[in-house]
Amino acid sequence: MSARFLKIAVVYLAIGVSMGLYMGITHQFALHPVHAHINLLGWASLALVGIIYHLYPEAAKTRLARIHFWMHNLGLPAFMIGLAFLLAGHEAFVVVVAISSMVTGIGLVVFVVNVWMHVHDADPAARTRPGVPNWPVVQ
Repeated sequence: MSARFLKIAVVYLAIGVSMGLYMGITHQFALHPVHAHINLLGWASLALVGIIYHLYPEAAKTRLARIHFWMHNLGLPAFMIGLAFLLAGHEAFVVVVAISSMVTGIGLVVFVVNVWMHVHDADPAARTRPGVPNWPVVQ
């Protein structure tokens, strides 16, 4: 799962950077909230999730990780499209934004639960030398 999260994160990075470049070139910043959400909820959050799952592979193997992946990546694009239309003045998209943001948010809650349930301190015997913090062993 860690690779899947990292790969989708870089897709969001490319989209967010492209939006930022377009807005900068055209001086049209009406969609800056969409740009910010794509960069934060897409690129930054999912890249961190991918790193966490790489460091704690037992958490990445759970059904909760798969549920989070799909809720986040079905909710976030719908959320961003709905937000873009809402910012353009189409009030009917309030419902789309509300539902899709809740799907994304619930997906993040699933991630939090997964971390609390499956991320534990590494075995102290896994330390490589005295004085090194008790970091998980990455293989």
